[in-house]
Amino acid sequence: MLVKVCGMRDPDNVRELIEQVSPDLMGMIFYSKSSRFVDQEIAKLRDINIPKVGVFVNASEAEVLEKVEAYHLSCVQLHGDEDISYLASLSGKTNAEIIKVFRVDAAINWEELKGYEPYVKYFLFDTQTKQFGGSGKKFDWSVLENYSLKKPFLLSGGIDENSVEAIKILKQKVPKMAGVDINSKFEIGPALKDISKLKTFVSALRANNSN
Repeated sequence: MLVKVCGMRDPDNVRELIEQVSPDLMGMIFYSKSSRFVDQEIAKLRDINIPKVGVFVNASEAEVLEKVEAYHLSCVQLHGDEDISYLASLSGKTNAEIIKVFRVDAAINWEELKGYEPYVKYFLFDTQTKQFGGSGKKFDWSVLENYSLKKPFLLSGGIDENSVEAIKILKQKVPKMAGVDINSKFEIGPALKDISKLKTFVSALRANNSN
């Protein structure tokens, strides 16, 4: 199962993450209102040997493309209210894959999402908050059991060390779930991860899992 660890910033913490946890993707947040905001160019993060995801909230195309170039991003994660036309335009200007986030309150309009499919690598479902994520709160995962889209998705929102079995059960019910996106429940402080806790969680998640 794919594991994305988001909200990274400290180069030493990133090095420990890669060496001890080996996630599939690592996210860096380029949203100024986030406590995990990468607020200055950190050269050490540019050439680290892991696929990097830049997280943006209603950013201009120019800003996204600048960060893709500056940090050698493999993916961009659009966590705001970006519409289909924005994704269509951006996808024509970068080779970075696109992850489109939808924030879940009580239900999901699957028909609304279909128009995004030609432009995304993954959908990502997170809990609806005023802060655009990072709340540490779960939504009702059962709403994903009716998932009918062709593109795979990532699960986020309040995932902690006690979520392993529930995640595996959801994966059995919904094969299009490609993996998880984890962040705040594994932090010592903003943008600083508890590597030991992450290592334990990821090992358990990957145990007896061939996908």
